[in-house]
Amino acid sequence: MGLTAGVLAIDAGNSKTDVAVVAHDGTVLATARGEGFRPPAVGLEAAMSALAEAVDRALGAAGTPAVSHVSACLANADLPVEEQRLAAALAERGWGASVEVRNDTFAILRAGVAKPRGVAVVCGAGINCVGMLPDGRTARFPAVGRISGDWGGGWALAEEALWYAARAWDGRGAPTALARALPSHFGLPDMPALIEALHLEHVPAARRHELTPVLFGVAAEGDGVARAIVDRQAEEIVTMAVVALTRLGLLDEETPVLLGGGVLAARHPRLDDRIHGLLAARAPKAIPRVVTASPVLGAALLGLDHLDVPGEAHERLRGRYEA
Repeated sequence: MGLTAGVLAIDAGNSKTDVAVVAHDGTVLATARGEGFRPPAVGLEAAMSALAEAVDRALGAAGTPAVSHVSACLANADLPVEEQRLAAALAERGWGASVEVRNDTFAILRAGVAKPRGVAVVCGAGINCVGMLPDGRTARFPAVGRISGDWGGGWALAEEALWYAARAWDGRGAPTALARALPSHFGLPDMPALIEALHLEHVPAARRHELTPVLFGVAAEGDGVARAIVDRQAEEIVTMAVVALTRLGLLDEETPVLLGGGVLAARHPRLDDRIHGLLAARAPKAIPRVVTASPVLGAALLGLDHLDVPGEAHERLRGRYEA
């Protein structure tokens, strides 16, 4: 008799989707990768169709039409009402007897801890933070941009670098090496040329994120303006983590603070050092750690948590992804 499919784990970000079908004992039966999940950009139906393509491939490879539980950690599931709407859309597909949708930041958190307890900050294209306890309590932020008080992530860092570089070039702001480094990245002579290229879309808007590594490079060379932007990002990351720790009553307990997303995974020395220094001052018992495991591991572990399977299943699943 074959292994029964317990969990359909989905980690769907803006750029890609990872799917895993996991047996009740933690064995990974099949995996698949698909397109990004972007309901705000393409509409819910189109986003669900793209998701279904990857899910159907994984279920087909696992030899099962459905599972006991669907554990989906999805980008753009920022508010409870959005989670409910997406859970209903997933339930209509009939992939599992039960469905739970969470924001994709929870996948980073669960992937980095042995039990569902801790705080995670994700700094990739944007920024978000969540915390959770084994009893089900959570701490989270709306994380929908400036209207919810957010600042940071790759897009915001690139925009900030452009703002300071433009003002340095025309005299409204302090001098910074960004004014030369940013246009040079695109092979352009100066900031006026870069501003024109971006405005007229000769350089596609989607390429602005390429300027974030340039910012960190200029900061590493000692530029004061660039360093101040990086320091502000560290401040935002630590502020979110400390608030989440406080809400869950974990500020005075040893607690993992997981760091994920492209900006943090790059391990820029100044950003790393500032984060560790600020956490040491404001949350001395926090244990910061960068998560390198695939987030779909976190979605799958959350699914096994829901099924209340023995700990050996969690260990087997983690071994598969951390080998």
